[in-house]
Amino acid sequence: MNDVLTWLLDAVQGVDPVLRTILAGVAIMLETSVLVGLIVPGDTVVLVAATAVGSVAEGVILALVVIVGALIGESIGFWLGRWLGPRIRFSRLGQRLGEDNWTRAELYLRRRGGPAIFLSRFLPVLHSLVPLTVGMSGFSYRRFMAWTTPACTVWAIAYVGVGAAAAGTYRELSDRLHYAGYLFVGILVAFLLAAYVVKRLISRGEARHMRSRDGDEPPSPVGD
Repeated sequence: MNDVLTWLLDAVQGVDPVLRTILAGVAIMLETSVLVGLIVPGDTVVLVAATAVGSVAEGVILALVVIVGALIGESIGFWLGRWLGPRIRFSRLGQRLGEDNWTRAELYLRRRGGPAIFLSRFLPVLHSLVPLTVGMSGFSYRRFMAWTTPACTVWAIAYVGVGAAAAGTYRELSDRLHYAGYLFVGILVAFLLAAYVVKRLISRGEARHMRSRDGDEPPSPVGD
């Protein structure tokens, strides 16, 4: 187990640090901007890149790049929604997402406003749809960024921090403990399980804001 894991971590660390960091930033940018995250999850790329962090400085730089990448992606999603929202929604890809998901995103934004933008970063499907939906609404870009920046920051620090901590712990213990590899895997599994539970709890707590109710009017623009 240790030999295989050491080989994998060395392979990731062998990638040029600049290229590795850029790839993580681009992956998360695509995830939040053009629905690519529904196919290739950027969080996996970030977590893998974080395992190669060799110092606090590298970790800080990676986290900052991921945050910037996420904000660029969110911004692209916002402006695509503002300029091309209906076209994207009724495109082949938009229809594959299902009209129900678009309606849920609209209702959620209308009923919850800013908190919906923050919490959507941690919700499946909606994390890609909400920036587009916000762009189609009356939300100002400044207000959108004020809500999404802290969410992207929390997300980036969590993934980079856990990935780097797990790999760092493994490298310190691998020469002394034959089961160090299992500790590494256990840390990642525990984190992913905790992230899943948190997402489920948020989804369950926010579900009532995404359901249509009798007498609901069509979603209207949300002002400043």
